[in-house]
Parts: sequence; structure tokens; C-alpha cells
Amino acid sequence: MSLPDTRLQVMWNRLLAVVEEQGQALIRAAFSPIVRECGDISAGIFDAQGRMLAQAVTGTPGHINTMAEAVKTLRARFDVAAMQPGDIYMTNDPWIASGHLNDFLLMMPVFHGGAVIGFTACTSHLVDLGGLGMGPEGADIYDEGLLIPPCALVRAGVLDTLLMEIVKANSREPVANEGDIYALIACCEAGATRLVQMMEEFGIADLERLSAYIIDTSRRGTLEAIAALPRGVWSSVLRVDGYDAPIDLAASLRIAEDHVALDFAGTAPCVGKGINVPLNYATAYSVFALRCIIGADIPNNAGSLEPFRVTAPPGCILNAQRPAPVAMRHSIGQMTPDLVYGCLSQAVPDRVPAEGASCMYDLPLRHVPEAVDRGGDLFALELVFNGGTGARPASDGLSATAFPSGVWGSQVETAEAAAPILFHERALRCDSGGPGTRRGGLGQKIVLQSSDGQDMLVFLSVERVQTPANGRHGGGAGAPGRIRIGAEGTPLPGKGTVRVPGGDTLVFETPGGGGFGPAQARDAAAVARDVADGLVSAEAARTLYGGTP
Repeated sequence: MSLPDTRLQVMWNRLLAVVEEQGQALIRAAFSPIVRECGDISAGIFDAQGRMLAQAVTGTPGHINTMAEAVKTLRARFDVAAMQPGDIYMTNDPWIASGHLNDFLLMMPVFHGGAVIGFTACTSHLVDLGGLGMGPEGADIYDEGLLIPPCALVRAGVLDTLLMEIVKANSREPVANEGDIYALIACCEAGATRLVQMMEEFGIADLERLSAYIIDTSRRGTLEAIAALPRGVWSSVLRVDGYDAPIDLAASLRIAEDHVALDFAGTAPCVGKGINVPLNYATAYSVFALRCIIGADIPNNAGSLEPFRVTAPPGCILNAQRPAPVAMRHSIGQMTPDLVYGCLSQAVPDRVPAEGASCMYDLPLRHVPEAVDRGGDLFALELVFNGGTGARPASDGLSATAFPSGVWGSQVETAEAAAPILFHERALRCDSGGPGTRRGGLGQKIVLQSSDGQDMLVFLSVERVQTPANGRHGGGAGAPGRIRIGAEGTPLPGKGTVRVPGGDTLVFETPGGGGFGPAQARDAAAVARDVADGLVSAEAARTLYGGTP
């Protein structure tokens, strides 16, 4: 039966609703706060060839765009003809899944009419996989926890209980890990069930025609967006804090008639700490950044992703090779959008925002080893906070907002219920947004401490402490991040393990985004409003904006 385009479009819209329900099933069922409260997930539906047709809106580019390639890898690894209804496959291999061990990726074949017609897949973050934990101190991948190669988690509906017990035995949070894996299973099953129901409702036996329509339409739209751009090659270098010395990330962007090519040649080599980035993760974020400017209104799927090509020299910090440590790969991986925008802003200067905080301010916390002897609680908790985004050509940056990760900030009440910690303050940082015609978004200040008097460990791996977010086209830089123990404590480096004494507070300040355009050109009423709202001080209004509040 030949399906008209209007009917295919209705089915496409329905598929987007199905995959969003799939993602929400994962969030509702998850145990870990970083999944349940912060949305650190991905969920997607794929055709029989393993091409992504639709993704849930909720999720991070680091999960979604790596998942788009991981399903192809897993499909090729296992014999499709031998798959049975109820099978689910799993891995947390950083070079296949999402760049570090804590992200589990599941893939489930979907059967209809006795044949595999597609796949559902999902990814989420498990809070603890043993080893040194969520910090940058590992010397190689073996220090960082339990690595699970591609394998069958469920066979014909029967869970591999031994595999589950191995995961639990290698975690400081075994109950949460078990619950999160069950949530991932539920996510796959929910997507598969709804997909089959949709097919039955529309009376189709396979996804071939729908798949071709989605992918071809998306590819054509993306190629049209690329064709409207100027041709050429542009380069940029972005300096980031690194672990104990600054690191230069380099990129060359070539816009051709039918594709966009990004190459990281010239980027610094890998380091001996866990901030190295597998290429799949660097690709995920850099392509996401490009797609935010090029064809942003086109749904993210195999068709819209195809015209973007990313390469990097093996062994550079954006193309880490096994067995490099990669636990905190997001620290530098999430800086790649600013690197890419350094190139793209030269081609389309009126469409690209200023630099932002970019790297999410991840705050993994854990009990100290001797806490159990002192009567303290054993816990492993990962909090997420965000800085300000860069100002945009036509509007201010967003405050305390995650870009590019999209991960929601941790909630105070949930965090306090999950671990023995107490928040004293959470507020926006006045004057942290870079001055400009359009002001950068503000960072935030968080003050917390142990609630049971016990010491706790903090695994720091954040950026923008030494190298703040630059403004664009005359805009000023945002405020750098700052971390210290106690209100008057000496600022700490952005990376490393820190022990916070039980009676002291941890003061955690996230960076602001850069401004766009000269500050003196900012509307006086906007400056006055910022001062009234406590976003800009009266002194900054006079000295930076040249106005009188």
C-alpha cells in the first residue's frame, strides 16, 4: 500500500509522541536523582537498519547523539536473525556508548509480525560503578570502575541475574543501580509496546516507508540549510583550564555545498587524568552545536545528522584511545560547542552566541572511607549545577541554565533527602554575566555542608575557573567559577579530590556567560532593570555600562 505524505507526516508526529513517552518512563522509574530530577538520559526509536528515527526531547546531546551511532554498532555486533522477542542488549563501553563507564546504554529489538522491524534504545547515568568513582584521578579506564562489554542483559524476557549481581557487587549504591537498570529496561519496553501499537493502528507491517520519509525529508532540509551558508574554511583555538595546566583545543570548520566537516587537528594530546574525551562524545556535542545554528528546526535523526562529519587525530584529547581515563570526559567534551562557535561566528557572525559556562558544574559527593566507623552514612551522590549561557545576538544569555548539556539543576530538597548534606544558600551571582549590548547569563552560588558532622569527599572536574567565557563582538567576559571551603577560604583548583571537614561549608560558584556587543550600547532601561533585579550592581552599571541606575 502506498502511503501519502500527509499520512506519513501524521505517523512521524505520532512517533515523536511515542518516543517522548518512552523517555518519561525512564525518568519516572529511575532511582538516581541525576536521572529522575535532572533528566540525564536519552531515549530513541530506530529502524531495522539501526538508523535513528526519533529521539525524546528530554535528554542530553552526549547521550542522544552517541546513542545514534551506538545502536548501529550493537546491531552489527549481534545476529539479528537470532534475536528473540524480549531480548535486550547492554553496554557501558565508553567508546561505544556515551563516553564514560557511568552511562549504561540498552538496545531492544522490536518485533511485529514475527520479524524485527526496528529497535528502541536508551541511556542513563548510574551514580556509582566502583573504582575511584566519578572523579578525574584515574590513570586509565581500569581505575575508573566496572566496564561491561556488549552483552545480553535480557534473553527472551529473562533477566541475566548474574550480570545484575555483578553490577551491584561493584557499586557503593547497589540498590540505586539495580533500580536504574530496571528503569532502563522499562524504557525500552515502553517504546517497543507503543511502537507496535502505533503500527497496528495505522495498519503497517514495517517501518521502511516511514523511515525513508523521515530520513530523506530531514536530510533534504538540512542540506538546504547548509546550502544557504557561505562556503569556506574557518579555524579557531579555545584554551581551557585542563587538569594542572591549560589545554588548547583546535578546530577547522569547512562548509561545503552538501556537508559540513569539522576537524580537531592541532588539539593537545591526552593527559594522564580522566578528562580525556572519546571521539564519539566530542562528536555528539560539536554536531549538536552546529545543528543549533544550521537547520535548528529540523528534528534530530539519522537524516539530519548525516551531513555533519567530525574527525580528530587519534590520541588527541578529543579522540582518546583505549585505555585512557575518561571518567570526567564531559569537562572538556562540553566545551566543544564554544570551540565550534569560534569557527562558525566567522562565517555567520550575526547568528552565533558568545561563549558560556558550557561545562556543567558537576559535583560528585561521597562519604569518607572511615565514616562507617564514626557512625556516619555511606553514600554516593552526584549533584549538577549550571552557570550562565553566552549572550545571544538578539537577547541576553540565560542564567543558571545548562547549555549545551541540557541537564536540569539538582533540586535542594531531593538532594538533602538522598544524602546527609544541608544547603545554606543557592542564589544568582550578581555581576557574573559578561557585560554587553546583550548581557551574558549569570552563574550561581551554592553553599552546602555535611548534615551529620562527618567529613565528605568532593570530586571536582569543572572548567572556566582559570579561563572565563569570552564575549563576542565587543562583549565582556563572564565571571570565572570559584570553589572554596568556607566563605573566606582559598580558591581551590577546578579539578581534583577535596576533603571537606564536617563542620565546614563548601562554597561553589558557577561561571557567567560572555556578553554580546559593546556594553555601552546596552539600553539604559535594561541596565536599570538589571540593577533593580540584583543582577548587576550599581557600581558595574556606572563603570561597565556607563549609565546611571
